[in-house]
Amino acid sequence: MTPDPRRHGTATGHGDRAPSPRRPGVYDQLVALSLVTTRTDRNDASSGHSRESRGGVDRCPGSVEVHRAEDGGLARIRVPGGVLTRDSLVALTGLAAELGNGRIELTARGNLQLRGLAPGAEVELSARLAAHGLLPSVPHDRARNVLASPLSGRDGVGVLDVRPLVAELDRRLCADPELAALPGRFLFALDDGRGDVAGQRADVAALALPDQRVALLLGGLDSGLRLPVRAAVTGLLASATAFLRHRADARVWRLTELPDGPLQLVPDLREALAAESGTELGTGSGFAPAISVPGRDPRGPVGRIEQTDGRVALAASVPLGELTQARCQVLAAVAEREVLLTPWRGVVLPDLPPPGTGLAERRLAGAGLVLDPHSPSLGVSACTGRPGCAQALADVRADASVAAGHAAGTAVPPEDGDEVVESRLPVHWSGCARRCGRPTGPVVDVVAEPDGGYRVLRDGEPRYLGADLAAVRAAAAEARTPSTGTGL
Repeated sequence: MTPDPRRHGTATGHGDRAPSPRRPGVYDQLVALSLVTTRTDRNDASSGHSRESRGGVDRCPGSVEVHRAEDGGLARIRVPGGVLTRDSLVALTGLAAELGNGRIELTARGNLQLRGLAPGAEVELSARLAAHGLLPSVPHDRARNVLASPLSGRDGVGVLDVRPLVAELDRRLCADPELAALPGRFLFALDDGRGDVAGQRADVAALALPDQRVALLLGGLDSGLRLPVRAAVTGLLASATAFLRHRADARVWRLTELPDGPLQLVPDLREALAAESGTELGTGSGFAPAISVPGRDPRGPVGRIEQTDGRVALAASVPLGELTQARCQVLAAVAEREVLLTPWRGVVLPDLPPPGTGLAERRLAGAGLVLDPHSPSLGVSACTGRPGCAQALADVRADASVAAGHAAGTAVPPEDGDEVVESRLPVHWSGCARRCGRPTGPVVDVVAEPDGGYRVLRDGEPRYLGADLAAVRAAAAEARTPSTGTGL
């Protein structure tokens, strides 16, 4: 199957560029307080670290169990489907300033992080999140990792509005005690058929098909199982349950780490889902030839997007995922009802009345948000780095930020043309070899070295090694373009 092409927004301030096609649901507060534990031994090694080297149970932080970083407590707040109400954003902005250092970060899974929490502040944080409806189940705090097509049901591109499925998945997930044991890295995805989040390599995903069915994906692979839309959430939850029952020990965090691979779950799932849905999954409509799973979308929606109801959505990239207090205030002021968080460290403000979008675009751009789908700053990310992380060898966010009029990784002037923009690889700056926060798929890595310099790599091939920051940026820019370049 080839996903439906996705529409771009037009570039703010670049009216001469036409849009271009793209490829393809609360526990009692006293319970919350009783379960709070600060994690000082978080073993969040990158996916490149072997399962055998892990200490045991996944220590990915949540809002109840936080990570003690160099700059204070780090709380990760799950936002299923990226759907955040304007009132919730206002509340989180206040909590970040009152309980932390004011800093909010967007993650690569469309979740949020609060930093700089004082010791014990997570107790009040978790209680107040629950009061705002952002923590519906304390035991499931870290399990609510759900991606969804951000523009689903609004721009007419997908074949299914997955928004009701997101709410159903979150509700049923929180109602199942067994699924509270899911690792904090386990990821669900609901793709409306356009192929935007199916390529994010979720552990279990439902990809909508044109015939009111969904394809069940396991670890980024097509399982061959086809389900009616009404059984989509059942299929996702059954897959998560099967993962927990098949994994050998707590050191297995992702479906791809099962000894015989993700597809070893298919026989059990076929039987369980047939009994649950009343659909014969062994032949006919339930089991089908493999489809082509979409590749990773490297940048997501950016710009002005026309909705089918006549209203407008504004999609903006958030540089390095940093939501400052000022940016949060502008987003809350511009938003109608919701702010949608995307796995490309961006935001979408949907349902805006067309007459006011010009002013809205200027306010967002004035806050440093990127609405130009041709901007070379798209796809540039960085880990926390110094001073927030004890493992970091450099202040990578400062080094990756805009300098001398050029965005990070773009010291070489960007080439014009949509084809170049489409094929430009993401660039990720890392403070150490663990490469935390690195996007999935092909990436240009800029990794800090012990001697104070950086190593630039593409597909593992060294492209530059040295301490000259201008040369580092130039090498990263060259490596992310379609030309092959040369190694060291």
